[in-house]
Amino acid sequence: MERIARFERVSEAQLTKDSAHMEGPHLPIELPVRATAGSAGYDIKTPWDIRLKPGESVRIPTGLRCRIASGWVLLIAPKSGLGFKFRLQLDNTVGVIDEDYYGAENEGHIQIQITNDSRADKTLEIPAGKAFAQGLFLPYGITEDDKADAKRTGGFGSTNA
Repeated sequence: MERIARFERVSEAQLTKDSAHMEGPHLPIELPVRATAGSAGYDIKTPWDIRLKPGESVRIPTGLRCRIASGWVLLIAPKSGLGFKFRLQLDNTVGVIDEDYYGAENEGHIQIQITNDSRADKTLEIPAGKAFAQGLFLPYGITEDDKADAKRTGGFGSTNA
């Protein structure tokens, strides 16, 4: 397997700034790991207790950033068990963490907004320290006539596309 990325923690100052909307203290930030040698996804844990009634959403500051090699992207998806039980969804359906996001002005802080889309009136409870999302690294290509040369400066949602 090719080694193409490294997860890191953002600074405590950045985490504090991005988590002003969260209630209560957070657990220490855990770097994502794969559950088994055959797992494709790296489990991302919530540092806070999460409780969402059906239809409610929350943006979870993970405290993580990721340095990614050129030609690779990190995709974020919900853990499948939570999707089956609660219809847990990422608000942008699949998170795309570009290789240049690491150097963004928000330190490349990965934040994941989720919604409990339960149609069975189930309240979603995720205790702090439990995996709720997973990150998968994939190679990507560009077109032969690609001329993109802009440099990222902003953070979350900064490409304005």
